[in-house]
Amino acid sequence: MGKALEFTDTNFENEVIASDKPVLVDFWAEWCGPCKMIAPSVEEIAGEYEGKLKVGKVDVDVNQQVAMKYGIRGIPTLLIFKNGQVVDQIVGAVPKTQITARLEKVL
Repeated sequence: MGKALEFTDTNFENEVIASDKPVLVDFWAEWCGPCKMIAPSVEEIAGEYEGKLKVGKVDVDVNQQVAMKYGIRGIPTLLIFKNGQVVDQIVGAVPKTQITARLEKVL
């Protein structure tokens, strides 16, 4: 079963930008209620799309460089990267079906 990876300011370039697979990045924080609401969906997606998609989380309190670079103002924010570029963005706690529908367009 896949598990969401931990992306940081240090490994973001290698793990996300240089990835040969599309990447779903969940920008979150420990104190964020809506972030906790979508966390189980993000973990499930990590398992269900293992091998087709890379899934990871960025704690915005700890990794402020990446959050600033992508203009993350509200959390949770999900960014979908393909070939090192942001191809979609989902802001707020949305149903898992909405996330997977957007992912399917990219895959």
